[in-house]
Amino acid sequence: MVDPTWLATAPALAFGAAALVLLLADSVDPDTTNATVLGGIAVAGSLVSLAAAVYLLYGGVGIPTGQGGTGPAVILGGQLVVDQMALFFMTITASVTALVTLASVDYVREHAYQAEFYSLVLLSATGMSLLSAANSLATAFVAFELVSLPSYALVAFLKKNRGSVEAGLKYFLVGAVSSAVFAYGISLVYAATGVLRFDAVAMAIESGTVRTVVDGSVQAQASGASVPMSILGMGIIMIIGGLAFKMAAVPFQFWAPEAYEGAPAPISAFLSSASKAAGFVLAFRAFAVAFPIDALAGSGAVDWFVVFQVLAIATMFIGNFAAATQETVKRMLAYSSIGHAGYVLIGLAALSATGDGMAFSMSAGMAHLMVYGFMNTGAFLFIALAEYWGVGRRFEDYNGLGKQAPVACAAMTVFLFSLAGLPIGGGFFSKFYLFQATLNVSAWSLAAALVINSALSLFYYSRVVKAMWIEEPTGERTIESYPTGLYTAIVAAAVITVLLIPGFGYITDVAFRAVELL
Repeated sequence: MVDPTWLATAPALAFGAAALVLLLADSVDPDTTNATVLGGIAVAGSLVSLAAAVYLLYGGVGIPTGQGGTGPAVILGGQLVVDQMALFFMTITASVTALVTLASVDYVREHAYQAEFYSLVLLSATGMSLLSAANSLATAFVAFELVSLPSYALVAFLKKNRGSVEAGLKYFLVGAVSSAVFAYGISLVYAATGVLRFDAVAMAIESGTVRTVVDGSVQAQASGASVPMSILGMGIIMIIGGLAFKMAAVPFQFWAPEAYEGAPAPISAFLSSASKAAGFVLAFRAFAVAFPIDALAGSGAVDWFVVFQVLAIATMFIGNFAAATQETVKRMLAYSSIGHAGYVLIGLAALSATGDGMAFSMSAGMAHLMVYGFMNTGAFLFIALAEYWGVGRRFEDYNGLGKQAPVACAAMTVFLFSLAGLPIGGGFFSKFYLFQATLNVSAWSLAAALVINSALSLFYYSRVVKAMWIEEPTGERTIESYPTGLYTAIVAAAVITVLLIPGFGYITDVAFRAVELL
């Protein structure tokens, strides 16, 4: 049994420590371009974070003492709570970061500022880990910004590439607006309830009176003022808007295609997988704990699950239909990631006015994010490999690539068909689990949208598979080297995607337990 009081922050601390080591190495030798050493430090930090998260998950952190665990680790007066849900998402973050940093060793070998590149990735991952454990709107905002600020620089990392710089600027501008919306929503919730800690906000809503936190305990304010539900409802809507940016969900999805296409391909993988998961963990925790459906339903505030139903359907259709019309593979994957944000939103949408089905739907969304983290990261890393070889961006540029790089193309086939929901990887079971969640609460519109968009996605994913394996090359192409880091990351992601088929039951069990304990 582990003692969670000091060890619980180890996954985040591992990222932060590795980032500091990289900055220290760069300060000692500013001109160092030893990509193997710098990348090795970043990969090592990611693996230590992953090992710590898995160790804590298995060590019983977040499980009640009566059930053989040590209970959740409550830090800073309840501002951070490391429990099963936090550790589940820390595992996703560490896994994706390890794959991205490993692949980046070859991708950025010829670029300057390598230490800064890895440091920014690790600092953003630190914010994601802290965001997973955030139990207060104030803490969540700080962690939210720690995720976002390094991301802006990473998107614009290719300073001599006009597309990269333009994408970074657009990402920053939209991100600034969404942060302002998020912060204003937090201020309205605080004005309505008098508190920011999730459990305290829930108590204020359920009691109908403004609360305060004294020495860690939630108490009613002496004035006994009532919670103004109209102000609270506006605050909740604005918080949803801020989170929609990080999820790349409608209507804040406009930055994603530009950022993913202009950024270095490993960073596209990082943002579309780990960063998206960070946005969802905050949404899951906030709306499961702070804003109880049964207390808000009919109160005049907002039925937030209805808002998420609209967002889920709109995000699925806009993302997938836009992906089907693209002519470049990387941009197609960018819009595809928007569609997958809609799938995960089912975890917050497949509910009833009494909160029925919350544990099942949220655990389904969590399980899909776990599988998505590997198959989507692998797909973008394959794009990085193609860029390394000088392969063009259009679908026809991939013609005949399977004959020259059969292993990598086989892995890409696994990623794409799993993303589409075929039983070649864990994506089939995660989508089926989401489909069951919609049926459990008779959310027929969500179920139909999931089926229609999954079928549509098979069309545009198949275009890449057809080009690689069936079409003849349109010109001469010479592959002179096979980068070890990129290849290893791609193959590892493909193997895990396939292994999640027999292991999917365990993933869902852990996710379901995490939501129940939450």
